[in-house]
Amino acid sequence: MKVSIVIPVFNENKTIIQILNKIHSIKKNIIHDLEIIIVNDGSTDDTKDKLTEHKNLYDQLINIEKNSGKGHALNLGFSKCTGEIIIIQDADLEYSPEDYPKLLSPFEKFDADIVYGSRFRSSDISAVLLFWHTIANRIITLISNIFSDLNLSDVETGYKVFRKKLISEIKFNEKRFGIEIELTHKFSNLKPKPKIYEVGISYNGRTYLEGKKIGIKDAFRAIYCILKYSFFERK
Repeated sequence: MKVSIVIPVFNENKTIIQILNKIHSIKKNIIHDLEIIIVNDGSTDDTKDKLTEHKNLYDQLINIEKNSGKGHALNLGFSKCTGEIIIIQDADLEYSPEDYPKLLSPFEKFDADIVYGSRFRSSDISAVLLFWHTIANRIITLISNIFSDLNLSDVETGYKVFRKKLISEIKFNEKRFGIEIELTHKFSNLKPKPKIYEVGISYNGRTYLEGKKIGIKDAFRAIYCILKYSFFERK
């Protein structure tokens, strides 16, 4: 089973090489064939230079001249994947590749189609989250579940893992963080219904001073996307 890891990057010069090294350090614990695809989404720091210096740490690098958003970067990355399974990996240190074996386990044990890594299910270690950020996540997840008829605990998680065949006929529109909702609702609209699992993951959340990018506008966009992809654009 080949696994493709797609990493969208925007101004993460302090962490991108660390993430790549972490992925390589856990390779020995994973029997799968891995490919790493990085999409540099118009970074204005020296992220691109660092990636050029460390070509041995990834398989493909896609450079976008102007920042276009996480959704656009992921869509480009998906188009280059050759693996049967796709893992979305953020370029910061909030999500740890050490959780890959846990995320991939349901595919092996239960023939899963989709696995979400939840920050709100039990895991070994998680940073204490910002209160209002947590409340917003839970409200968005609740509204999403009402319209998708799923019982997810963390719809906005950055760790979404799925079989590539599921997206072969899906057209993705969201350019920014709305891709998190669009993915979930278009997955939930598939026929036959895919087998979806959640596993608890560790989470080392950043503050906005440390570089966190998602904000209040993205929360309102998420609610808009829930309605849009539940009623108007289901595929």
